[in-house]
Amino acid sequence: MSTGAADLAVYDAFYRSVAEEMGAALERAATSVNIKERRDLSCAVFDAQGNLIAQAAHIPVHLGAMPLSVRAVLERRPPGPGDVVLLNDPWAGGTHLPDLTAVAHAGDFIVANRAHHADVGGVAPGSLGLATDIHGEGLRIPPVRIVKAGVLDEDLLDLFCANVRSPRAGREDLVAQVATLKRGIARLEERMAQDGRETLLRAAGDLRAAARKAAVEVLRSLPQGTGRMQDAMDGGFTLCATLQVRDDKLVVDFEGTHEQVDAPINCNLAVTWSAVSYVLALLLPAETPLNEGVRDVLDVRAPEGSLVNARYPAAVAGGNVETSQRIVDVVLGALSELAPGLIPAASQGTMNNVTVGGRGFTYYETIAGGAGGGPAGPGASALHTHMTNTRNTPIEALENETPLRVRTLLVARGSGGAGRHAGGDGIVREIEFTEPCVAHLLSDRREQGPYGLQGGARGRPGRNTLIRDGEESPLGGRARLVAQPGDRLRIETPGGGGWGAVEPAAGSGRS
Repeated sequence: MSTGAADLAVYDAFYRSVAEEMGAALERAATSVNIKERRDLSCAVFDAQGNLIAQAAHIPVHLGAMPLSVRAVLERRPPGPGDVVLLNDPWAGGTHLPDLTAVAHAGDFIVANRAHHADVGGVAPGSLGLATDIHGEGLRIPPVRIVKAGVLDEDLLDLFCANVRSPRAGREDLVAQVATLKRGIARLEERMAQDGRETLLRAAGDLRAAARKAAVEVLRSLPQGTGRMQDAMDGGFTLCATLQVRDDKLVVDFEGTHEQVDAPINCNLAVTWSAVSYVLALLLPAETPLNEGVRDVLDVRAPEGSLVNARYPAAVAGGNVETSQRIVDVVLGALSELAPGLIPAASQGTMNNVTVGGRGFTYYETIAGGAGGGPAGPGASALHTHMTNTRNTPIEALENETPLRVRTLLVARGSGGAGRHAGGDGIVREIEFTEPCVAHLLSDRREQGPYGLQGGARGRPGRNTLIRDGEESPLGGRARLVAQPGDRLRIETPGGGGWGAVEPAAGSGRS
């Protein structure tokens, strides 16, 4: 007996509400600005085999990778009642080291959350520096039980805190992650007592089948053929995607992509899967449940040892935040060859990561930019796009918590690419240092702006600038800066690409 359509919608809403409630609780309980204010966190519900049932509307790059983390936990440290398993290992479904994932047993279900911590050690404050291997990026944690039968392992917690620059925030944020999983467990137990175990499990299976059916219908609606796209990150590191629909499967092959490099821009396989899953989700009707059924139709082929499937001990901090965005760009670009009237131009293609550390503090920010124009209209301005979905840090919170002052925050007018539907504009954010600090920039699209489609122009590239004693000095997209009091860092983010050729003005005489 299958779940009726009306009941299926109810259960989809229920499972999503469990994830949303866990996220709201974590946001309130956390200490760090990054989790409490920027909402750099994600929550989801899985079945006992690690298949995604539902997710909250949190961070796409977190959520698409989390199923591989849950499966790694089930293989290596399956949690029992009252257990919570912690990990951040990129080769166990993690994204980058600052993202810590907590996984808990919930009877016939699994609940999990992932949160970006202020610091997890490594060579750079904020753990997003310019390391050349994973060991320079911070503390790597394989699946370990941080809670055993309801008892928090204080020794393990002390070990973690001894290796980070913000031990109080690290401890309190981690305890909050563990504690708020109980909210999800309680909600699932309440519903199971009300509706029965079999009903809940059947609904989960039917939701997966409904998502798979919706994904197959979308694939069948696409024109047959092959789409190809390549694009380069700053430094000339090329990503290639070839896309085909085969027997109700979307095959995405990254053959031809640059080999992994001694720089923090490599992706582990979980992040690549996450980016491809995100693109497919964009094509689905809004009411489609976003669960394992969507992933069932994907076949991702990523050459081992490449930028999109790096081997240990590659540095991966920027793979999660920068290369993931370029994966979206090339997969959407390849898709535009099959469905040219459906796909928008490239959005800013970077998260413009800034980390700053000094005496007793660490600060991390991703900065919004322009969205690509599309067939339906112009791109939005000053917006986080694609693989990120955070808020900005409120100026009041930033200036209260750190020795930084925000001097400029405005829309970079005219930075979006021209077109029938113009790309959205980026922003300008300028901060002043009031104490000696070390800052790192991990950004892209500084050499070439986001591509336009159907005759639209590229968006304007971003730009990073140090202002010292009235003199301006350009900084690269990936840079380390030893800042002194009075120095200012100005970050101008890219505009989105334009869509469609600009139509000549009436009476111009052109035909």
